[in-house]
Amino acid sequence: MAIGVHGDVLDDLGSRIASGDPQPGAVFTLAQLERDYGASRTVVREAVRVLESIRMVASRRKVGITVLPREQWDAFDPHLIQWNLRGRFRQQQLEALMELRVTVEPMAARLAAARATSAQRAELLRLAERLNTLGQTGKGDSEEYLAADLAFHGTLLAASGNPLLTALETPVHEVLSGRAKLGLTPGIPAEGTLEDHLLTARAIAEGDRDAAERHSRSHMMTVWSEIASDDVVS
Repeated sequence: MAIGVHGDVLDDLGSRIASGDPQPGAVFTLAQLERDYGASRTVVREAVRVLESIRMVASRRKVGITVLPREQWDAFDPHLIQWNLRGRFRQQQLEALMELRVTVEPMAARLAAARATSAQRAELLRLAERLNTLGQTGKGDSEEYLAADLAFHGTLLAASGNPLLTALETPVHEVLSGRAKLGLTPGIPAEGTLEDHLLTARAIAEGDRDAAERHSRSHMMTVWSEIASDDVVS
C-alpha cells in the first residue's frame, strides 16, 4: 500500500482502528507504518499525532504506538465520527448521537424561545419554511435540504445562548451529513418531520418555551425511530 499524503494515511489508519483492526492493546511502530503506507516519517508522524489528539493511540519510547481502549477516545471528534459511520460501528454511532440529540435539543429549543435574538428567530422560521418546501417536493435527500437542515439545527443550538449546547453543533453536523452520505435520508421526510420543524420555529419566534420544547422533542423522537429502523438496511 503506497499512500504518501498525511490526510490519506490518517484516514486509512484511523478508519482501521475505529473498525477494530488493530484492536485496543495492539502496538506498532513508525517504521512499520512507513513500510505499510510507503510514506515518509514526517507524514506518518503527523497522522499519529492527530490520532493521539483524539486519544485513540499513545506513543511511548521503547514501546511504540499503542491503540488505546475505545472508551478513552474523544467521542465528539469529527474524524472519529466519520470513521465510525463508514465502518462496522455505524449503527452504534448513529444511535449514540441521536440519543444525545433527543436529550439536549428540546432543552436548546426551550432556551432559544427565551434567549434567541430577533435575527435568529427569523432565520429559524425561514429555514423551517425552506425545509418544508423542499420536503414537500420530495427533495429531502437533496444537498439543498441537508444544507438547510444543518443550518436550522446549528442556529437552534446557538440560539440557546448556552456555549456547551452550541458546541454540540459539530457532532450534530457530522451525524446529519454522514447519514445523508450513506443514503439513509429519505426523499420524502417521515410524517411529522416538516411540521415539527415549522412548529418548533414558530414557538421559538413567539417565545413559547413549553411549545418549543414539546415540538422539538416530537421531532427528535421521530428521527430517533428512523435511526433505529436504519439498522434494517445497514
